Amino acid sequence: MRYAVLSDIHGNLEALEAVLAHARAEADAVLCLGDVVGYGADPVACVELVAERAVTTVAGNHEHAVAGLLDLDWFNPYARVAAEWTRERLDGDHVGYLAALPLRAEVADATLVHASPRHPEEWDYLISAADGLEAFAAFSTRLCFVGHSHVPGIWSLGSSGPEYRPGPGDVTFEHGRRYLANVGSVGQPRDHDPRAAYGLWDVEGGRLAIRRVPYEIVRAQRKIVAGGLPRMLSDRLSRGA
Repeated sequence: MRYAVLSDIHGNLEALEAVLAHARAEADAVLCLGDVVGYGADPVACVELVAERAVTTVAGNHEHAVAGLLDLDWFNPYARVAAEWTRERLDGDHVGYLAALPLRAEVADATLVHASPRHPEEWDYLISAADGLEAFAAFSTRLCFVGHSHVPGIWSLGSSGPEYRPGPGDVTFEHGRRYLANVGSVGQPRDHDPRAAYGLWDVEGGRLAIRRVPYEIVRAQRKIVAGGLPRMLSDRLSRGA
């Protein structure tokens, strides 16, 4: 079984469609780590496409924001505007679907969570080597997949010691080691590579690869501006930051 592991789509339909097209020949099923909405101009289409294609989806902080489960004061001004804008465009069925998503799930030997497996409702960011390594005690599976920071990276822990590998890359799982992986962002990368990112997890092969996929960035940017969202949300797509 091979899974495409997606996170932080953020209403970017162009990026989502490009990733799903790329993954069609690579993966048997799709998993989603949350933040399907927020920032981008196509929240409805993204929610419906993820609901159709993903076999398991967990909630991100932007789902909780638009569903009224998280105070918007938690967000910076740009994210707050985007959450309010998104909320106005979703109907009751969309909001109900997002509100019902779990904060964590298990698939095969992996835990899925948007932010940290330690208190996922607190939306902590795993960024540094120490951040990720401290989270291993909070999950019992061999693997844990996270998003939230929009920056890919892989932490591992075993008898030979801890390891942190920032950035995208491929890893073959070693016997006796456990892994925590951030698969990056589909719709708003922040590692200075504007291409969409997602993870390809080969369960039987014991491998994970972070894939990068080009998409129609200019089209996504134009839709953000035309929709009346802050221009900064458009500009950052071409910078990957």
